[in-house]
Amino acid sequence: MFLVVASASSAAAQLFPLSDVRLKDGPLLEAQDADRQYLMALDADRLLAPFRREAGLPLPKPSYGNWESSGLDGHMGGHYVSALALMWASTGDAAVKQRLDYVIAELKRCQDQLGTGYIGGIPDGKTAWAEIAKGQLKVDNFSVNGRWVPWYNLHKLFAGLRDAHVHAGSEDAKQMLVRFSDWALQLTAKLSDEQVQAMLKSEHGGMNEIFADVAEITGDAKYLALAKRFSHQALLQPLLEQRDVLTGLHANTQIPKVIGFERISETGGDKTWHQAARFFWKTVVDKRTVAIGGNSVKEHFHPDGNFQPMLDEVEGPETCNSYNMLKLSAALYRADAAKGGAYADYYERTLYNHILSAQHPRGGGFVYFTPMRPQHYRVYSQVDQGMWCCVGSGIESHARHGEFIYAHEGDALYVNLFIASTLNWRDQGVRITQSTRFPDESRSRIKINDAGSFALKLRYPSWVAAGAMKLRLNGRAIKVSGKPGEYIEIRRSWADGDTVDIELPMRTQLEPMPGLKNYYAVLHGPIVLAAKTEGPAGERLNFRADDSRMGHIAHGPVCPQESAPVFVSARKDFERRFKPVKGQPLTFTAPGLIQGRNAGRLQLIPFFRLHDSRYMLYWAHTTLAQQSVLRSSMAAAEAERLKLDAQTIDQVAPGEQQPESDHGFRGEGVESGINKNSRWRHARQWFSYELADRELQARKLRLSFSGGDAGRRFDLIVNEQLISEILLSANAQEIYSRDFELPADLVKASAGKLSVKFVAQPGSIAGGLYGLRLLR
Repeated sequence: MFLVVASASSAAAQLFPLSDVRLKDGPLLEAQDADRQYLMALDADRLLAPFRREAGLPLPKPSYGNWESSGLDGHMGGHYVSALALMWASTGDAAVKQRLDYVIAELKRCQDQLGTGYIGGIPDGKTAWAEIAKGQLKVDNFSVNGRWVPWYNLHKLFAGLRDAHVHAGSEDAKQMLVRFSDWALQLTAKLSDEQVQAMLKSEHGGMNEIFADVAEITGDAKYLALAKRFSHQALLQPLLEQRDVLTGLHANTQIPKVIGFERISETGGDKTWHQAARFFWKTVVDKRTVAIGGNSVKEHFHPDGNFQPMLDEVEGPETCNSYNMLKLSAALYRADAAKGGAYADYYERTLYNHILSAQHPRGGGFVYFTPMRPQHYRVYSQVDQGMWCCVGSGIESHARHGEFIYAHEGDALYVNLFIASTLNWRDQGVRITQSTRFPDESRSRIKINDAGSFALKLRYPSWVAAGAMKLRLNGRAIKVSGKPGEYIEIRRSWADGDTVDIELPMRTQLEPMPGLKNYYAVLHGPIVLAAKTEGPAGERLNFRADDSRMGHIAHGPVCPQESAPVFVSARKDFERRFKPVKGQPLTFTAPGLIQGRNAGRLQLIPFFRLHDSRYMLYWAHTTLAQQSVLRSSMAAAEAERLKLDAQTIDQVAPGEQQPESDHGFRGEGVESGINKNSRWRHARQWFSYELADRELQARKLRLSFSGGDAGRRFDLIVNEQLISEILLSANAQEIYSRDFELPADLVKASAGKLSVKFVAQPGSIAGGLYGLRLLR
């Protein structure tokens, strides 16, 4: 059955093809160039190895290690196809196109060899998919039939083939994408809707988005129906009812689903799904987002009323989340560009302060977690080692910087971002040049390079004060009739060489962390400012991540929060205390305001220019009289936690995808969930984790339980030795902990590896387990 699809051409606004936009000198062009070098340094044959292996083809080179050899085999290959396609469209670099064509041709060989339409690097995927097709499902929140998030993995290749077709015009990629989609259609044909929904408990990327895209590409309604089947009702239904159920959920599992909801609305015309996506966006941006535009702690949404984990933990906002939030923002913007100022404000904020800051300017390495914790730091991937999800989304992000600068709707041209660039508006026969040194200078010039009649709509950023934006047309001042958050329209018959000069006065402002009104980030215009700080004397940190399973986390010592510099002022309106440094753009000092170690030498600079250092991004504020009280209260709040962290050799957060995967989670009859903002794991049969104790220092296990599970009986077994028969009892505390001693001879014989297993006794349940720490 075919249908008339509500394609992008009939949407309220369209973004321009990347091939019609070219970046000029500026920080985003520098990021694009660094990304191109990173892309070409990756070895295509090593990325292709998982696909060749699963297709039974010879392997000229072995697979990469890290995530590419531990269950997510092939996910980077999918990202790589997308990144090459986007980079080719953005630059026209022939070497990039040649690499893309090679990868597509080799993937086609794999698909042809298998003969079913399937392509994938999932270890022994053929067996798993055969079981699934028969309805033999074993699903957990991060696995399906024993494979680590297999639909999430496949989504990367689906998206890569789509991008190779859409952005690079590959007809082979289009045919492969349709064959791949037909394989998925056939695979799920005999599954009930309930079984499909059960599969969707496991992270699955934006599979619904992909099938909506295929529906648009082919005009065939069967793919739109499949997109709806792959839409997770456990998230969609609360969003349709405008209910926030995000607390405790794995953040980047949810965002791609919502991009799919919006694409289904855009493609199929169901406005209620658009409203659901918009509600999600507002909930995340308004209630769970920090100054840089990022969200999540340890990959999960924290309670909207408690941002304290942002300051306490080192696993702050995940870069993948922001990559996907920008995609969602662009999709929502297309639906209503005229009122899209909020989406553009968020896009700009996140692009400069999270996406740009998460790429190293030298070598192009990428960041997974960006800590908000005072005086912590980030680690960056290396080309041949880090194969994390944030590397995959990172190589895509910096290949698509031209995507959102401009948009068009009928004869209206929207200027969303102030980025040095050129635009070829083919439909109107008009070329545009935007010249700016933004954000180092607060002005931009739009030059019309051809004649034509159209409306130029210039964004009035929310960070510019009301009445402060100034416009000049061919040197003459014109009235600005609009306010922050809107678009200013200039409609006229343009002559070749016409110019519009835009003045965007920046202000230095303080932005409190939500719910923590005495912690502030400092922004100049949309740019978050931060300061480099030092750790303990003589400290030598390694800012390059290794290829270990958890190498993406900055594991170095944390600095006690009471040692961090603070803002000391009797007044709360202390923006005037920040002074620009002459000759150094976007660089400030704060004489007398900052108190603490080396305070006199601290300068605030754009966070996106701060690398290879500990840093301050959120600052506590106090008065001179209260400074010692503040530091004492910080010390008291941290003492027990830091003591426990120092005693901890290894730990698992039960029910959380990445920590469980990092610790070799296995089990039968397993379930997980959330109880009063805390995640738990239990099993009707058994579950286990693999812990590391390289220096053989382990003395005990600290396990956390809930008083609500009183009466459950299960065995605690370590390395096949029974440690304890556990009977959970009632407890006055909602969540409480118990310690279990480990025999010295067991630890000595462990070779540094401890398998911790929980086995349900007959008629009972093992768990729920709320926390697990291995202690010295």
